[in-house]
Amino acid sequence: MKKYIVAVVGATGVVGQEMINVLEQRKFPVKKLVPLASERSLGMTVKYKGENVDVQELKPESFENIDIALFSAGGSISEKFAPEAVQRGAVVIDNTSHFRMDNNVPLVVPEVNADALKEHQGIIANPNCSTAQLVVALKPIHDYATIERVVVSTYQSVSGAGKEAISELENQTRSMLNGQGQPEKNKFPYTIAFNVIPHIDVFLDNGYTKEEMKMIEETQKILDSEIAVTATTVRVPVFIGHSESVNIQTKKKISAKKVRELLKQAPGIEVQDDPASNIYPTPQEASGKDPVYAGRIREDISMKNGIELWCVADNLRKGAALNAVQIAEELIK
Repeated sequence: MKKYIVAVVGATGVVGQEMINVLEQRKFPVKKLVPLASERSLGMTVKYKGENVDVQELKPESFENIDIALFSAGGSISEKFAPEAVQRGAVVIDNTSHFRMDNNVPLVVPEVNADALKEHQGIIANPNCSTAQLVVALKPIHDYATIERVVVSTYQSVSGAGKEAISELENQTRSMLNGQGQPEKNKFPYTIAFNVIPHIDVFLDNGYTKEEMKMIEETQKILDSEIAVTATTVRVPVFIGHSESVNIQTKKKISAKKVRELLKQAPGIEVQDDPASNIYPTPQEASGKDPVYAGRIREDISMKNGIELWCVADNLRKGAALNAVQIAEELIK
């Protein structure tokens, strides 16, 4: 079997580290791992297959002889270095939002639109974490009954905002439980511990946040531009795992029973749906696991051809690292 030299850009970040874990867990044919990060990470190492691998400083020449480069270090880094990597012969799988809506860059979730990879010109985009799990759940329903409209409300964990956000939730929780008064806020405009913040990314002129518009536009690009989508994205005091309440309106009538059947047969999704036995997915149980989980599947009693469901996934895995590695697996097929 051919082996590949794989670079991970942003190797010391939460998603970068998860990418390295997933490469190892899925036995991706890595000939050599090249962890790349900014100058301030020099001297650090990452664990891969029981070895400590030195982190190298990210430079244009870092991509000489690289076959596949997984990027997760912020949009400005991708903008600057992804073309440098492609120019040197690497295929880039980018986890930032920078290239997602570029018409020349396929936006891919392998269970949904792997065919789009044929069109790539060196750069492939990974969708937003909340979009990735949503489209995995929507695809089988859309194929069967044609989705006309989706209303989604998210319950997103702090790990989606990076290492500092995880520390902030930890510190604030400790501070409040120890009666130490109002905790320090850095990553979020309000205290996140014991709270819910209906605000992810910046607000736009239309009243939506950038995160909400990402979900809307990316879902349409991946699945079908004709689907009307609206989203409200909310940060919750959970460490890992995004949850979504999804309301779906279809062209053709579909029963809850049929939705369960379709999702059970679909790739990348597991149905956990037995409310009488308190069986439904939660982020704690999804943490560290690969599938998107769906439950609370029911017919919407307020309208014709409506379906309600709840879906949960580990945002660091399916929402980011796993999806990127799955794309790489499709490429080497």
